[in-house]
Amino acid sequence: MENVAIFDSPGKGRGLKATKEFWAGDVIFSEASISAVVFDSLAERICHSCFRRQEKLQRCGQCKFAHYCDRTCQRAGWAEHKQECSAIKTYGKAPNENIRLVARIMWRLDKDGSVVSDMQLTTLEELEDHIEDMQEDELKEFKVDIHNFLDYWPRNSKQHTIDVISHVFGVINCNGFTVSDQRGLQAVGVGLFPNLCLVNHDCWPNCTVILNHGNQSALNTMFHSQRRIELRALGKIAEGEELMVSYVDYMNLSEERQRLLKTQYFFDCTCEHCKNKTKDDLKMGGREVDGVKPSEEQVKEATDYCFEMLDKMDKARLNGDYHDVVKICRACIEKTEPILADTHIYLLRIWSTMSEVQAYLQYFEEAADYAHKMVDGYMKIYHPNNAALGMAAMRAGVTHWQAGLIEVGHGMICKAYGILMITHGPTHPITKDLEAMRMQTEMELRMFKQNEYVYHSMREAALKNKPMTMMHEPKSMEEGIKNLFHRKK
Repeated sequence: MENVAIFDSPGKGRGLKATKEFWAGDVIFSEASISAVVFDSLAERICHSCFRRQEKLQRCGQCKFAHYCDRTCQRAGWAEHKQECSAIKTYGKAPNENIRLVARIMWRLDKDGSVVSDMQLTTLEELEDHIEDMQEDELKEFKVDIHNFLDYWPRNSKQHTIDVISHVFGVINCNGFTVSDQRGLQAVGVGLFPNLCLVNHDCWPNCTVILNHGNQSALNTMFHSQRRIELRALGKIAEGEELMVSYVDYMNLSEERQRLLKTQYFFDCTCEHCKNKTKDDLKMGGREVDGVKPSEEQVKEATDYCFEMLDKMDKARLNGDYHDVVKICRACIEKTEPILADTHIYLLRIWSTMSEVQAYLQYFEEAADYAHKMVDGYMKIYHPNNAALGMAAMRAGVTHWQAGLIEVGHGMICKAYGILMITHGPTHPITKDLEAMRMQTEMELRMFKQNEYVYHSMREAALKNKPMTMMHEPKSMEEGIKNLFHRKK
């Protein structure tokens, strides 16, 4: 933590600033969690030790709740699970994820004290809980959690006051960090990282946060490395400059970002992008053709129609009616594409869904076309080193490759690789996958340039011998990692 220092950030309270100069992709600091838990909804599909998604997991024979990849992971997770295992057995069931996380944190603090590492810059007592800012309905749920926690907390564990328990619940309520699976593609749990809590928000940040699962593959757990977050620089950061991350997705309009930040994190965002409503005109704009723009009324009508169709599309997708999803998207595109700008956020969502579903149904050429439009739109809105842009470019690259469009596919994969090398780093599994894809498409591109006919013949023969596997089922937008910090819904 010698690379950062705590300081009083004007209008924001405490913050972190750089004590040296950084460049894009530099790791400013890494930090292990005090504790982390798997979401209730994924308790049987995600390993409770390494947070990897596995087809078959072994269940804890005692509490019947925790699941692990194998005995190696079970041994690695036993220190955290030991007291929890006994508490779940006594309680008769596993409580919700917030209660489980608070209990794990308090057992850790009881064992190690308020500073669990010599790298820790702040204690939990010093972090804000924002209990006094909660709305009435949120406060009601909060009190139910505390009541259930008191029933769950073992009588033989150290007893704490209601104020102490409430404070820890409040801290994770506004500072619990979303933990992703090993590929970084889905939110699977929540953890607490005290130093990260000191990093303030900006809608156009100079840093990003990624979860690094470390090495969990060695048979002997003593060779495992810790699961940790890494704060990485998105560009040049000068010595003394404040370190900032974005708590919400920049794809939202300024007003919506401010609403989310106020209701979820209890502060008013005054960043330049919010004050100036930067890029809001792109996100809700009309399409200009030969210098002529549609009227505001036409844009509003198309926007309202798009919004209505997005709701129908999401319902059809949740029901697995993918042909219905395509039908809805097609009708929406036909009506609104001539009116809405190629950066309109509703149209981008329609294109993104159309691409994902058509790839799943193996209509790869059409999927590639919409993926390309989506990436072009993202590039005009997002920071050039935004992880969401990198992931979109990766998906588009793979879709173009599947469609046999090797030149564009390779270019997209190279672009994605360049971004993810900065946001994720070279050792992250998704970056390693991209590197393998980049080498594969580079080899295929050389073959394509030497002889197109031979390339397509070999590709067709290879696909006949080994049919292309179906894509993963498309997930709803809500299942992706859209916000930095976890909030109980």
